Amino acid sequence: QVQLVESGGGLVQAGGSLRLSCAASRRTFNNYAMGWFRQAPGKEREFVATINWSGGSTDYADSVKGRFTISRDNAKNTVYLQMNSLKPEDTAVYSCAADGVFQHSEGRRLSGMYIYWGQGTQVTVSS
Repeated sequence: QVQLVESGGGLVQAGGSLRLSCAASRRTFNNYAMGWFRQAPGKEREFVATINWSGGSTDYADSVKGRFTISRDNAKNTVYLQMNSLKPEDTAVYSCAADGVFQHSEGRRLSGMYIYWGQGTQVTVSS
């Protein structure tokens, strides 16, 4: 079982930055693709970014491309989401997830491909 714990959320003004962290409880995490998803009130969960097990492949939703950067430090069992130029529409609960598949070559956009999820961290961007 892999446990994921997000941190780094908070309240920020539009144009500001935040860095989210997702810490995994076991080194097994190092072999899994990871993803960040978000869910705003009254909306469905949506894909934000993903990274493969080695960090060599990343993918982003069009809405965040050029503003957000996903990365990982396998020595620390942690994945990050650097969020710059934040907009009010980025307000949501952000959750990280792990796919549980050994060293898949690419990240994954579909939430159904992930089997481990964190509890989420709130990001609020004021205008």
